[in-house]
Amino acid sequence: MTTEQGFFTEADSAEVVISRNANAQDERLKQVMAVITRKLHEAVKEIEPTEEEWFRAIMFLTDTGHMCNDWRQEFILLSDVLGVSMLVDAINNRKPSGASESTVLGPFHVADAPELPMGANICLDQKGEPMRVHGRILDTDGNPIAGAKIDVWQANDEGFYDVQQKGIQPDFNLRGVFRTGADGSYHFRGVKPKFYPIPDDGPVGKLLAQLGRHPYRPAHLHYIIEAPGYDRLVTHIFDPDDPYIRSDAVFGVKQSLMAKFQPVTDLQFAKAAGFEGPFLDLDFDFVLSRPKT
Repeated sequence: MTTEQGFFTEADSAEVVISRNANAQDERLKQVMAVITRKLHEAVKEIEPTEEEWFRAIMFLTDTGHMCNDWRQEFILLSDVLGVSMLVDAINNRKPSGASESTVLGPFHVADAPELPMGANICLDQKGEPMRVHGRILDTDGNPIAGAKIDVWQANDEGFYDVQQKGIQPDFNLRGVFRTGADGSYHFRGVKPKFYPIPDDGPVGKLLAQLGRHPYRPAHLHYIIEAPGYDRLVTHIFDPDDPYIRSDAVFGVKQSLMAKFQPVTDLQFAKAAGFEGPFLDLDFDFVLSRPKT
């Protein structure tokens, strides 16, 4: 039998609701609902919404649900623009000093991207400004990690992923999986990515506009790096010169994940590197941590 902590009043609202959950079968659920109830009631008491405002809030959530389907999750988008996705990522990916920081996975990862030989060009349609990406995969002591799996993907020079442009971009364009050798190094070719907007044609986009916020993510490359005996790393490399680098719509930018896209104009050097003309050079090392014991 439930035990209600007194009658519902404005002053004791949260305590009364929380007490009604005393017989919850799942202790974690009971704990979570107690915190959510307490904080939600605190917010309502501070805001003091009108009944019309509260109904508008309910309809916003209703519209958000209606926008969801098999390929679009508007609630994740809402979590992203409120900074909650990045906060959950930070809590669940606390790293020791010196290890590379993580950031959000994003919605455009494809699990079965092809494994390619080191140095391959992941740009299949040859569109965009050529770029060489290279670096090393290291442990926190600076030792190279051999056999690390590097899953990389990026948007094209117009800000679109291949899965957004079926029939326009080739399948698996700007995607590839590589494995490091004994020296822990990696290198591949791509094109300079461009900033792009998150989907802003739904209720979350309308909310951003009402808040005076733009929907753009700064240019970046995605990485998932895995190696036996090390923590999995989901992260990005960001262009520090991007116009949206300080105002990422989903708060995914971390200062440690920025790397300069260096222009190379020496034609002899470019030819030696396998390019027919000028290209961009991006050098970035990743440091993996070991699981806590």
